[in-house]
Amino acid sequence: MASAGANEATILAFDFGTRKIGAAIGNTLTRIARPLTTIESDASAVRFDRIASLIDEWHPDMIVVGRPVHADGSEHEMTARAERFARQLSGRFGVKVSCVDERFTTAAADAELAGAGVHGKKRKAARDAVAAQLILQSWLDDIDRHPIRGPA
Repeated sequence: MASAGANEATILAFDFGTRKIGAAIGNTLTRIARPLTTIESDASAVRFDRIASLIDEWHPDMIVVGRPVHADGSEHEMTARAERFARQLSGRFGVKVSCVDERFTTAAADAELAGAGVHGKKRKAARDAVAAQLILQSWLDDIDRHPIRGPA
C-alpha cells in the first residue's frame, strides 16, 4: 500500500467498543503512535463508513486492534467481539489485521489525560483515541515480533 520505503509501513489502530471506537495512527519508521479520533455510533454501518474514511485517508499497510482480556489474561465477552471486529476489518478492507493485548489501556489513557490536565467531557471524548494510541504504541515498541506483510 502506501509505504514510503521498504522498512516503513503505516499502521492504523483501533480500540474497539460497542458504542465508541478509538482510532490512532503510526508508522514503523518513527515507531511513534498518535491518537486520531473517536468514532461514536451504535450503528454498525455508520462505524464502518467512518473507518472506511480513515482507511481511504491513511492507506494503512496494516491494522492493529486491541484485544480485551481480564487482568489475568482470560477472555471475556468483549474479547470475542473485538476479534470479530478485527475479522470484519480484514474482510471488508483487505488489510492485514493483528490483535494485541490491550489490558489496562483505557485506565492508562485516562490517567495520561488527567496528568495532562484534561478533565471532564474533554477527557471522556479523548480517552478512546488515546487508548488506541497506547495499543498501537505497545505494538510499535515490540515491532520486531510482528510480521507486517502477508495475507490479510
